[in-house]
Amino acid sequence: MKVTKCCSVSFIFAVLCLHVFQSANGVVLMNLGDITDVIQFGKEITIDVLESWDLFARDGPEDNYGGEYYPFMKRNEKRLMKKISALSTKIELFEYNSNLRITAAFENVIRQLDRQTDLSNHLTELNQQISRVSRSYQDFKRYANSTDKWEQFTLQEFVIWCVSPGDGIPNVLERIHDLIVPDKNGFGNKNLLELLANSLKEASGSICNDKQSPQQLLYNLYNSIAVTEIKGYAMIQFSWLLLRLYKQGNFTEEAELTKTKYETRMSETVKAVQTAMAFASQDLWKCDPTYPTPETYTELTSFLQSYVVNEVDLNSENTCRENCGYYNYAKVHSCFKNQYCSKQKRCNGKLYNCQYIDSDMWICPAEENSGRRYNYIEYENGRVFGQKGTCSRGTTKVDSWWRWLFWHCSYCVCFCDDHSHDSDRYFNLREVVADIESNKVITGIKFVKVNQVIHLQIEQGELLQRGRISNVTEWKPVDEYNVLDADLKEGLDYLTLSWDQRAIDLDDLTAAPGYLLTGIRFRSLGSHLNLEIMSTPFNFTTGVLVKPLEKSVWHGNDNTDASKPNPRTVLELNKPDRSTRSELQSLPDSKSDQYVLFSPSDLDKDAAQSTVPFIDTQAVTPYPRTPIAGAGIYHKGRSGFGGYIAPKLRTYNFAPHLHVDHTLSRPIIRIGENLIGKPMIN
Repeated sequence: MKVTKCCSVSFIFAVLCLHVFQSANGVVLMNLGDITDVIQFGKEITIDVLESWDLFARDGPEDNYGGEYYPFMKRNEKRLMKKISALSTKIELFEYNSNLRITAAFENVIRQLDRQTDLSNHLTELNQQISRVSRSYQDFKRYANSTDKWEQFTLQEFVIWCVSPGDGIPNVLERIHDLIVPDKNGFGNKNLLELLANSLKEASGSICNDKQSPQQLLYNLYNSIAVTEIKGYAMIQFSWLLLRLYKQGNFTEEAELTKTKYETRMSETVKAVQTAMAFASQDLWKCDPTYPTPETYTELTSFLQSYVVNEVDLNSENTCRENCGYYNYAKVHSCFKNQYCSKQKRCNGKLYNCQYIDSDMWICPAEENSGRRYNYIEYENGRVFGQKGTCSRGTTKVDSWWRWLFWHCSYCVCFCDDHSHDSDRYFNLREVVADIESNKVITGIKFVKVNQVIHLQIEQGELLQRGRISNVTEWKPVDEYNVLDADLKEGLDYLTLSWDQRAIDLDDLTAAPGYLLTGIRFRSLGSHLNLEIMSTPFNFTTGVLVKPLEKSVWHGNDNTDASKPNPRTVLELNKPDRSTRSELQSLPDSKSDQYVLFSPSDLDKDAAQSTVPFIDTQAVTPYPRTPIAGAGIYHKGRSGFGGYIAPKLRTYNFAPHLHVDHTLSRPIIRIGENLIGKPMIN
């Protein structure tokens, strides 16, 4: 009898775990759509399991201790253990991966909110209580899966502890519930999830390494709570059943009370998470890497740089009658007497905002193929542009001179808008759309530079039922064209930045309710580079995108007119050094309806040899993958540095779909007078 009862417990847990955790490849990390299914399975599968128990019971003899019982037990033991063996590896893999992810989520939140002692302490306790249930669940599974090792006494003592109101599973579940939905003696009038959401909102500018938006992070914490409830509830109910089988009592009322408390806790928890999600940000962005590399950023090259030029070369008459400030807009007309102009790469574009610094200087030319003209410039008055150090190519003395004692031919420093063949200053304007016909949506985004052109590249994945994403996603290849190709059109296929057209709009774009992100593109709007997104309606239950393609809509923020009541504002960069020189992590410092100008870096800090901001090329992808409801372009940086232009995503809001009814039309546990040999009472 002992073995058969243990095998039945194994079967119950195997079926429960199969329905909750099984996937095609054996390992599941739940996304935002899964938890409503977990709750639903928590009530449906329990009934199915008990009906299976009833079926096994009817196959057995009236006398539980009779001689006919042993063959019956061995037959079912073989069948049940085969099911358990097939599931055990999948369950263990899920438990391993899931626990790592849940633990990491708690640790990241606690670390990022370390200044809020009370909140971090409560999160730590929540993590401990969840881990306690998980360990007990592992013990229960171990007892069930090794029936020949344990005596009935051992299992009986364990299940008595499971249902103990003192320090058993009921007390642990109630403590978890008190942390999430406290009474009047708890955490004020706010629940832990709501407090956490408010804290995440305040710290949203620093939460960027979890691959989850604050809302997604919050919801995944709730996932762990919901799964913990199912584990604990199952252990308690099956412990009552085992104790009844061991003839320790009837336990009908206890089982019904367990069911009622479970339903109440889960209903209140869903309401708490709905409230919390209303406060939580859906934005997903990337932190700076510890060490910037060419794989994590790119920059516009040979676009806007300082250029040393003598006044005599700034006009067609080769005169020195004016001063440097006179040449606010000019170009290089000549190289008078092959002076310093013959020793540097000529500016073939326009010159802007020329200024006089000092008469004489020493110039350290940059290395070949560095993208810079100068490493540093040191003036005779002691002022230094750039970072003075060793000069591998040797410094060159450059002196202004007098002409006819009246005219001073001064060396000026201007900003060169060059148009050389090695200038990376192009942005792709072609639309980038997911394979909607294959029911695919955007799941990730990043900047890439191909053939001197900056592209927005998308990752796509197949949309499944209830907001799930297929385990297989792919980065859609970009159009690898060259701006010199004969069939391309400037302004249609790509945009060339210039001094007069170098603004990029900073916006957060969100799809309408019931739509998902399926396309993205840049457009030229006035003198601004402006983002647009395409969204497509979908059926949440079936996970099917609404077709035809004409149902999809493009939209952006058209606000570029300075005459409007609330025009865009410029994000000023204060004396910006090269972005990669900052020792601090960049933080988002822009807001929607702003724009930033690509500009030369600071003269003093970098000799104005770089174009800032740089472009962050890190992939922005949620983990686990989830549908996306919007995208944006923002600036992140620190004061005194150029920072980065980067993309962000807005994860889909699952809160409106959290409306599961936990009430069952019949008791979860139906216990009759004789559990074995007679039908249960409805």
